[in-house]
Formats: sequence, C-alpha cells, structure tokens
Amino acid sequence: MHLNYALEYLTVPRRKPEKTMVSNIVTGDLKTSRRNLLSAGVGMVGAIAAMASLPATAAAAVQGAEGTHEQRRDERFVETKDGTLIFYKDWGPKTAQPIVFHHGWPLSSDDWDAQMLFFVGKGYRVVAHDRRGHGRSAQVSDGHDMDHYASDAAAVAEALNLRNAVHIGHSTGGGEVARYVAKYGQPSGRVAKAVLVSAVPPLMLKTPQNPDGLPIEVFDGFRKALAENRAQFYMDVPSGPFYGFNRSDAKVSQGVILNWWRQGMNGSAKAHYDGIKAFSETDQTADLQAITVPTLVMHGNDDQIVPIGDAALKSIKLLKNGTLKVYPGYPHGMLTLHADILNADLLAFIQS
Repeated sequence: MHLNYALEYLTVPRRKPEKTMVSNIVTGDLKTSRRNLLSAGVGMVGAIAAMASLPATAAAAVQGAEGTHEQRRDERFVETKDGTLIFYKDWGPKTAQPIVFHHGWPLSSDDWDAQMLFFVGKGYRVVAHDRRGHGRSAQVSDGHDMDHYASDAAAVAEALNLRNAVHIGHSTGGGEVARYVAKYGQPSGRVAKAVLVSAVPPLMLKTPQNPDGLPIEVFDGFRKALAENRAQFYMDVPSGPFYGFNRSDAKVSQGVILNWWRQGMNGSAKAHYDGIKAFSETDQTADLQAITVPTLVMHGNDDQIVPIGDAALKSIKLLKNGTLKVYPGYPHGMLTLHADILNADLLAFIQS
C-alpha cells in the first residue's frame, strides 16, 4: 500500500576525534617543526616511563581518575534488565517534584524542549528519556513493544528514584505512560498524576472489536514507506499531516520539519519499523481501566495521525479519574506549535 494512501488517512552530531598530543602538534597553528615533534615524542615516552615508575597507589589514583571520567560519561544512561542503555535528561532541583516526559514515534526526548525548558523554569525537576532504538539510546534489535517501553521507563524512574511524579506522554509515549502507570508506577506508589497528549490508546487498529479504528493498510503503508525510503518518509510526515502543514491556512515552519526529520533519522530503522506495530496494534483498554490517579487527556480535534474519535473520546470513558480537554483545530504536533497554550494547561493540571 503506497504512503499516499496512509497519509490520506490521516543527528546526533558525530563527535570530532579527540586530538592526541602528536596530532595537536602536527595540525596545530604553530606549524611545528620536526624538532618539536621529536621533542613531543620524547616527552610522551618520558611520561609513560614515569607512569611505570610510580608507586602502585599513585598509579591506581591516576587510573581511578580516568575511570571516574568514563563513569561520568555514562551517567546519562540507565541500563535495563536486558542490558539496553537508555539515554535520559535530568534537569532542575533533585528535591523538586519530577515531571517525566515520554516522546512519540519516531522521535526522541528532544521533542520535549519547549515543555522541559518551561517547567524547569517553574522550579520542577524535569526528566525525559529516549525510547530504546530512538535518539541516543542503544539501537538494539529486539524489545520494540509496549511492554518493553514501559519496563524501560520503570528502569529510569527507579534509577533516578523518581517519586510523586507526573508522567506526560505524547502519541506513542501516551501508550507508554498508560502501560507504565498501570503496571509499574501505581503499584510502586511513584506516580501522582498522568497526562495523555494526542495519545494512541486505547487501540488504533480496526478490528472486529474496534470497528472505528484505522485499517491495517494504513500502517502497512507506513512500513512500506519506511523500508523503501525512510529519509523521504520522514520529510513527508512532518511536512504534511503531523503538524497540519497540509492545511490551506497553515503557517509552515521549515525548522520544525527539519527538527522532526533530524530526530527521526537519529534512531534505528528497525526500532521504528517494529514500533509501528507497537503503537497501532496494542490494545490498552485494560491499562486505562486500571489507572486510578488523576489523568488529563488532551487532544486536538484536527489530529490527522491519531484521530480523536479513536483515541481520546474512547480513553476518557475508560479512565476512572480522567479529565478531557479538546483543542479545536489543533493537529497531532500541537505540543510544538501551541506550546504556550498547552504548557499553561499542563501547569494548571499539575498544580490543581
């Protein structure tokens, strides 16, 4: 099924090599002479010899310092039970109430820039992670399903000891929040509130039990487009339905489009391919029914990616303690285009 049918329905910069002492001399601005280079070589040999002659305790101290440096470089990652490294951001006072952000497909925690800057400025602790296979997290082959997404989120919450947290999820991230809260957050007493923004629950796919859902051909079209030309696919989605830029009155932002493309292309093609099944075919009716903490459901009524009728309007009926807020004319990517409005509403809900 062609991408047009589907759309109708609806980088991390490469690190520059660190210069060694020799490369600094060879490529430096001083146009080093052969004598300088030889002197540097002698100096390096001398340093190595001096290191070898150090007392064991001193040598261990130097090596320990290097180990500390390596450990610091890994502090932004949490290792899950299956050995997957999950990248995270953790800004603001560690004693403040945490707000945890869960991004949508196929993006990364960078998609929450407008919200994280806003809430850290209000004194909150803000945390966001890159889903496995997305952004800077490990590009593992397996585990690209809602159960692993929720388990990984739980690993981050436990590693950072997040309590009394508000978990906010957009799109696929909303499904991640629903599964995490129901299976891990509530039972452990770590969650205060939840927010589902343009979220995929309860079920996107059309089935005999969900006749109003989207046909499988829509998601097959996504898979086909991704496999054939992911780079172009990741231009077509944000340029069209994701932000509503295909509407005649839309104010198109090339920066927003390119930022979406950048985030998507930083992730794993396999994780994104498998993720289509995760966000479209996972029935989360039971997750929503199990959630008892206050939950805000936010959705635009011009969402062309996750139609409101298949999502928010059904989710609110399944939640025991839910509040629905509908945004007339807003698209799927409303958190970016209308951050000022949504941030204020999120703040009001968190403080209520």
